[in-house]
Amino acid sequence: MSIKILHIDSNHPVLWNQLEEAGFENHADFKSSKEEIENIIHVYNGIVIRSRFKIDKTFLDKAPNLQFIARVGAGLESIDCEYAKAKGIHLIAAPEGNRNAVAEHSLGVILSLFNNLNQADAEIKSGQWNRESNRGHELDGKTVGIIGYGNMGKAFAKKLRGFEAEVLCYDILENVGDENARQVTLEELQQKTDVLSLHLPWTPETDKMVNSVFINAFKKPFWIINTSRGKNIVTADLVVAMKSKKVLGAGLDVLEYEKLSFETLFQDKNTPEAFQYLLEAKNVLLTPHIAGWTFESHERLAQVIVDKIKKLYSK
Repeated sequence: MSIKILHIDSNHPVLWNQLEEAGFENHADFKSSKEEIENIIHVYNGIVIRSRFKIDKTFLDKAPNLQFIARVGAGLESIDCEYAKAKGIHLIAAPEGNRNAVAEHSLGVILSLFNNLNQADAEIKSGQWNRESNRGHELDGKTVGIIGYGNMGKAFAKKLRGFEAEVLCYDILENVGDENARQVTLEELQQKTDVLSLHLPWTPETDKMVNSVFINAFKKPFWIINTSRGKNIVTADLVVAMKSKKVLGAGLDVLEYEKLSFETLFQDKNTPEAFQYLLEAKNVLLTPHIAGWTFESHERLAQVIVDKIKKLYSK
């Protein structure tokens, strides 16, 4: 029996081509609404998606022949995973595909914040030559705390090996520390950290985790990097901490206000006050959810998905 796969988002050609070569039947629909897709999904055995819409119970109930959902990315929070598993649907993600990209981006953000690179560049281009106000910090001797020590956290710790920095990690799983990071309790991490980097999924447990109580539990003022999920941080609480100098700077690749499709952040142009502060602050570096989105990871993500789909049907 031919396995029919519906591609709901565009991806690197390697994904489509290799599935076709392996004998799968590919179909694409990048424009139809969720409701329109629901009307045709019953004929398909597999879905390949990035983030165009949520796959909820309503969608899954209209897909009686669905055998797998493959998300070309690291997380599966846009899918009702428990309901899908209850229906015997295999869930496939590709955190291995963009972990290196996220690690390099995180390192670049820290170095940029420490050395005021964006601010200094903007000042020179506007005719200012300010050396003292752009005096930087060195990563050497600092303590980097990583929360979430899976694919992304481990890749980032590996990148830090070239620096004389202490690297700590905290994770809900036991015994995940390695030669690149020492696993500690959350309390110890909060006592010692100079730079906090989040590499977490978005779950009920991590939602709004970084709030005022969490931030104030840190012993020292610290910098924060978030390349995980925007809703893991309460932006208003972060801004309060930045105004009080408890947080010295922030590099945010993801935002609490992020729309699922990423293309339009504020369609009504009603910018939240906290976000307006981030837009104007010199010690904030913002990027549009691109930490894991390099030219190399674009192909690597696709290849990981292909390999996992093929493995699923080789059993």
